[in-house]
Amino acid sequence: MTVRRFLLALALLVFATPAFAQPKLEPADFLLPDESKMTPFKDRVPVLFVTSNQPEWKSLKGFWTEGTQDEVDPATGLKVTRKVVKLKVPLGLTQPPTVPVENPITAEKWVLGKQLYYDKVLSTNGSVACATCHAPDKGFADGAKSSTGINNALGPINSPTVFNSAYNRFQFWDGRGTSLEDQAQGPVGNNKEMFGGKADPWEEAVARLRTNPDFVKAFNRVFGHAPTRDAAAKAVATYERTVLLGNSIDDKAYATMRKRVTEEESGKFVLKAEDYTNVLKAEFAAKSTALKDIGLDAEKDAAKAEESGKRILAGRELFFNKARCTNCHTGDTYTDHGFHNLGIGAKDGELPLGEFGRFVRLPTGHKDMALVGAFKTPGVRGLLWTAPYMHNGEEKTLEAVVDFYDRGGNVNAWLDEKMRDTTAESAYIKDRAAGKPVDPNVKTYGPTKKPIIPLKLNLSAQEKADLVLFLKSLNGEPLDPLVSDPTKFPAR
Repeated sequence: MTVRRFLLALALLVFATPAFAQPKLEPADFLLPDESKMTPFKDRVPVLFVTSNQPEWKSLKGFWTEGTQDEVDPATGLKVTRKVVKLKVPLGLTQPPTVPVENPITAEKWVLGKQLYYDKVLSTNGSVACATCHAPDKGFADGAKSSTGINNALGPINSPTVFNSAYNRFQFWDGRGTSLEDQAQGPVGNNKEMFGGKADPWEEAVARLRTNPDFVKAFNRVFGHAPTRDAAAKAVATYERTVLLGNSIDDKAYATMRKRVTEEESGKFVLKAEDYTNVLKAEFAAKSTALKDIGLDAEKDAAKAEESGKRILAGRELFFNKARCTNCHTGDTYTDHGFHNLGIGAKDGELPLGEFGRFVRLPTGHKDMALVGAFKTPGVRGLLWTAPYMHNGEEKTLEAVVDFYDRGGNVNAWLDEKMRDTTAESAYIKDRAAGKPVDPNVKTYGPTKKPIIPLKLNLSAQEKADLVLFLKSLNGEPLDPLVSDPTKFPAR
């Protein structure tokens, strides 16, 4: 028998004879579900978001409220009554987070996602978890200018918060992820975050998960198969989708205003200082920790409620008008979901390649020069918990951030148009063409010597202080311990 015929016969024997069959290696990326391994439909607990514009919102006693609902089992067609969890979305977030149709939320999946988020099993040497750089006691960030990952590797960028990331149109500072499921996969394969191996990072991570009996059981119950990359990403994203921050002093003042206007029947839905004052008085009566956010002592400063209410409103007016913050910070989470060059990282008017941001992530053939040096607009809730600020963490305080914007950011050739004094630039060009004297301090770029002039806000010291106070009033209430405490899980 020739060698070729021998090998062919051996192959046929391996695949055709059960007694000689070898164990099949299951793919790491994804597997198809086996319904028989999953928790039965009647015992699965769906999780639903309830917002303040839904009638039942007020009746929910806490963030995580369990109840029951009748449904039809798609496999049998029979009506079943099963448990349901309703999540009370914080005041100020008027829309529920989008949940991908392929990744519906269940209580079991949420629990698995939370376990994975805080477990270090996904890192090569078992030293780093998602929570290492996104810790609940540090505003779901890490409080450092740039993060330290596996083998003490120092990353190049500030750790963004998970707060309200469920609403993000893009994930990561450069927008390379388009969903929380995308985001959850990134750190595992990054050699400065969680990966220090030699093979495929997710193959290694999945192999580690499959040696853990508890995780194997959990994945089978939730997904109907052994751990995979796809399932792990879905589980982590499910947990992160519930890290919701709201119920701020400003949110409560807005709700108070709507109630007042409805009772007045005036139809003028405009915030007044009295709305903030009434909220602050209620906060003093409750000895709320939110008072500390705006520099007030719950025991001693009750007499300052009216003055503080006026200052917060003044700061709000600045935010929406003179300070031009809403050019980029809009909506419930105060972000336009866009990318802007503020000049962060520019040195002497020049932007190094490492600070090219969104431009680098755009596919070849679609490079947009307007996005050179542009980074994602972050939301402005929870700012007191998420310092330092900017994508490189260079600003340590909110006061420093306001000063940064007051001077118009850092000049560079690609400074966002929203940060520039385009009127002054046009005047400069006309004067130069007419041979008139021009400001020698203006930076010009390229063959045409294009002038770039940052737009200064010229805020007074009092205006800066009031604006910072308004930003602090957006901080929000601490998250429910079920979300923020790594040791707490729903009763089973």
